Amino acid sequence: MAGEKQSAEHVSGAGMDRVIRKKNKLKKYIIIVFLGSIVSVFLWHNIQMDGDGRILRVEKSRVVISKVTEGIFEDFIPVRTRVVPLRTVFLDAVEGGRVEHILVEDGVLVGKGELLVELSNTSLQLEATRNEALVTEQLNNLRTIELQLEQNRLSHKRSLADFEYQIKRLNRQAERRRELIVKGTISQRELDETEDELAYNIQLRDLTLESQATDARMQEQQLVYLKDRVAQLEKNLAFAKQNLDALIVKAPVAGKLSGFNIEVGQSIIRGGRLGQIDDPVQYKLTADIDEFYLGRVDIGQTVTFDRGNQIYQLQVSKIYPQVNNGQFEVDMVFSGRQPEGIRRGQTIQTKLTLGDETKAALVPNGAFIHDTGGSWVFVVDQSGTQANRRSVRLGRRNSRFIEVLDGLEVGEKIVTSPYSSYMDMDRLSLD
Repeated sequence: MAGEKQSAEHVSGAGMDRVIRKKNKLKKYIIIVFLGSIVSVFLWHNIQMDGDGRILRVEKSRVVISKVTEGIFEDFIPVRTRVVPLRTVFLDAVEGGRVEHILVEDGVLVGKGELLVELSNTSLQLEATRNEALVTEQLNNLRTIELQLEQNRLSHKRSLADFEYQIKRLNRQAERRRELIVKGTISQRELDETEDELAYNIQLRDLTLESQATDARMQEQQLVYLKDRVAQLEKNLAFAKQNLDALIVKAPVAGKLSGFNIEVGQSIIRGGRLGQIDDPVQYKLTADIDEFYLGRVDIGQTVTFDRGNQIYQLQVSKIYPQVNNGQFEVDMVFSGRQPEGIRRGQTIQTKLTLGDETKAALVPNGAFIHDTGGSWVFVVDQSGTQANRRSVRLGRRNSRFIEVLDGLEVGEKIVTSPYSSYMDMDRLSLD
């Protein structure tokens, strides 16, 4: 019998099959319906509708209720600042090259004109040498032309002297022969030859004078051009030498050298940053301020901070118009003496005054202002069990208070905690 049973299982293949259970979809459906019912009951319990709109039940202990008070509004904002040098001069390579010698270390105090690093640039040196040779050749050519012009001027002058001498001599000879021809001692032909030669020399003198005037005018124009050309070539030569001198980097001002992280053999591109020289004594403060205040921060506004029981005062000196990540940057300089012991990179908490102190209705600054933008609030009624949505107009704010312009009376209470969970509600039921 056992052999027959084994044979039967082998034939049917029942021992190799696996029973696949069907998923219980009905159970999953029941769970979903159950959870949905719970959520619906919760929402129905907390959100109700009446004739005045949507109402949300909120535990009173979960919200912050603040009172509208009357007081002095101090128009300032807290600003976290950083200490930076008052003046910074960047060291950029005028000409690129290979670092040959480093003469100072990063972080040291350097004097104006002190050697910092020597660069080498073979191409620039060869180019400067070629330019110098070309300029020298051009200068020699110009000097040769000037010499030729001067020789021409002297030649004309010598010719005129000869013609004047011949004209004077022939005039005398012609006068003597006119007297002799009256006495009949010479022939008319001899007198005619003298007068013809005189007229010829006069004509040559006039042509020489005309040529001399033309040459003088042309010579003057050419000399002006040549002088301008020489000046331009000498200027180019000076630039070429200046570029070579720029390979030897010197400190443009006295101060503390920083960011000077270069190594011998390193290649520096033209305009590459070598480091910077900071004012080691005088500092200023810089800060990033929320773009909300961009229209209210101005040059000359007062900044104060307390350090060691002394109040130090600064003024806004520069406002950078670029806005990055919702913030803009300002610089502040000390109005009087600066505190001792401050260091570059140190942070200081300051107070930036935006306007004069004024008497106003105030509400404590809270997270609700970010949700409503100051256009509406939840106002708690006299019973303290309901908070109704009301349009208001809020103005300036500092770290503690917000100025009430319209819509709230002194003594009323509002919800100042975040409104993110009930932005669409018209009323809060406070249990």
